[in-house]
Order: sequence, then structure tokens, then C-alpha cells
Amino acid sequence: MNTTTKVILGMAVAAAAGAAIGMLFAPEKGSDLQKKLAGGAKDWMSEIGSLLDLGKDVISKMKSQGGEVADELTTQMKEMSNN
Repeated sequence: MNTTTKVILGMAVAAAAGAAIGMLFAPEKGSDLQKKLAGGAKDWMSEIGSLLDLGKDVISKMKSQGGEVADELTTQMKEMSNN
């Protein structure tokens, strides 16, 4: 897991924890609070899913670019060895 992923995941967890703490200290009925927490958890899980999908896309692109660079370097090395 690279640094950017750790920072994004940390921010998401901190935001979720802050929202949960804020709801727990709000003066509401327990049933209303439970509904809000359930809705917030669903939203949070959706966001985590989106972040994971984004991470997968970034890793896939990096992998592809790495392969292209490796192919280019291989070609250049062959050309250099032929000269």
C-alpha cells in the first residue's frame, strides 16, 4: 500500500469516526440515531468501494505504464548492443 492510499484511507476513516462521534453526542432519540448511523455506514461503505475501485484503476495504469517502459528499455538496449 503506497503513501497516497494510506493517506486517503486514513482521511476516510477519520471522517467516518468524526461523523459517528458527532451523532452519538447529538440530542436525539435512539431509534433516530440508529437510522442515521445505518445510513452513514452505507454511505461510508460506498465511498470505500469507490476508493478501492479508483486504487485498482491507478494500479492497473501504473502496471501498464511500467510494462511499456520496460519494453522501450529492452528495445533501446538491443539497439545499443547491435551498434
